[in-house]
Amino acid sequence: MSAVRRAAGPAAPTRFRVGVWRPRLSVPARVGAVVVGLYVLVALLAPLLAPPQGNCRRDLGLAAGQVYPGPLAYVREVLRPPDSCLQMPRVGFAAQPRAPAPDAPLGRVGGYDIRYGLVWGTRTALFLGVTVVGLSVLIGGAVGLLAGFFGGVMDNLLMRVTDVTFAFPGLVLVLVLVAALGPGLGNIILALSLVSWTALARVVRAEVLRVREQEYVAAAWSVGASPLRVALRHVLPGSLGPLASLVVLEMGGLPIVAGALSFLGLGTPAGFADWGQLIALAQPWIQGPAGQPFAYWYVTLFPGVCIALYSLGWNLVGDALGEGLDPRNR
Repeated sequence: MSAVRRAAGPAAPTRFRVGVWRPRLSVPARVGAVVVGLYVLVALLAPLLAPPQGNCRRDLGLAAGQVYPGPLAYVREVLRPPDSCLQMPRVGFAAQPRAPAPDAPLGRVGGYDIRYGLVWGTRTALFLGVTVVGLSVLIGGAVGLLAGFFGGVMDNLLMRVTDVTFAFPGLVLVLVLVAALGPGLGNIILALSLVSWTALARVVRAEVLRVREQEYVAAAWSVGASPLRVALRHVLPGSLGPLASLVVLEMGGLPIVAGALSFLGLGTPAGFADWGQLIALAQPWIQGPAGQPFAYWYVTLFPGVCIALYSLGWNLVGDALGEGLDPRNR
């Protein structure tokens, strides 16, 4: 027996895979990440892709022929652009749209440059999404944590409020809130945040109910940890995983809702750099004159494709993230 073992040589050491699990990025996930990355790049390079004009240049302190005073001014403008830069420059008051030309490569509608509106509207879409998602996660996470962790009367009260809010169609409730608050980007963000938190609260509550029964939570209780520490240090971090895919999917759907509000006249003010505002301006020209149904194709094609690709990119990333976080696929 020993001779057989010597002939076979030493046994290969057993290898254990220890470390952080790394999901595989599928082709749709990579495509979605590239699309989202391009939109972020467009938002960062907005002053170069659509140079500031008029009051925007004055508020930025730009001299003639100057793009930006310096790197610090560029960073400051990226973080908080002046309101004048989010107002599309208007050239004339032509009744009909103008076809693409060298001074407006994507055409004009209502005198507004479509290219400027799409480029700077990317910042509006990202700011809207990040702000609404942040507020929704804050509200929904707090409600779900309190309901799932404490249970009892608090759980019944908070979940009944969530059910009542969730019972109304989301778009209808947003329309009612915006009509009551008034149009404007700030009111749109507030209305969307007050509606979007319900689904997140349900997910967080379900995860909290699962996590609070884990052994490490019981160990925290056994060493005398306070309820606040157990909730915030041990239960909440383990309950936020499933929110990742929902948050990413929400980022892709928000510009569509905001565009619908602008299309109905309850969105941002006229001339604001917003994709929905461009769709609203193109509303009278969706169908061309008799015999020329596609005479003004550019007024709807470019904003529509921009919104569709933005939503598609976030949805591809969200689907891949949801599959990657599913323990059954590991």
